Amino acid sequence: MVAVPRADERLLERVAEIYRWLGEQIRLREDAAGQCRACGDCCDFDAFDHRLFITPPELAYLAANLGGQNLKPMLTGRCPYNIDGKCSIYEYRFAGCRIFCCDGEKDFQSELSERVLEKLKSACEEFQIPYRYRHLAAALNGCAEG
Repeated sequence: MVAVPRADERLLERVAEIYRWLGEQIRLREDAAGQCRACGDCCDFDAFDHRLFITPPELAYLAANLGGQNLKPMLTGRCPYNIDGKCSIYEYRFAGCRIFCCDGEKDFQSELSERVLEKLKSACEEFQIPYRYRHLAAALNGCAEG
């Protein structure tokens, strides 16, 4: 089983701070970021030929905001938080979900992903959490096993 990092309030605030920074970067470059159509297509990872990876601080943030017992396993190639084509955790969604947009510029998305991962890795170091960049299914299913 993969443990969800302890939901230290400082860690949660750090993730919220990183997500605010990320939102500002996207707002500053709306031309490159693209516009989400809220279609939910990218949540069907298999059909969209897309993979989502997450970090321990992001998982801790989601677990703290949903309640750890409400983490869902990923049993198919579709995000378990996509309900009827809509994100049911939009406010707490992962960095990759915030960055990726079907019509966004790939170079912008890649650069922003690298920058946000540096910040998340730094948070892991600061809070002494092992840094693991894991596929969403592996991270969620590891939590659901226990």
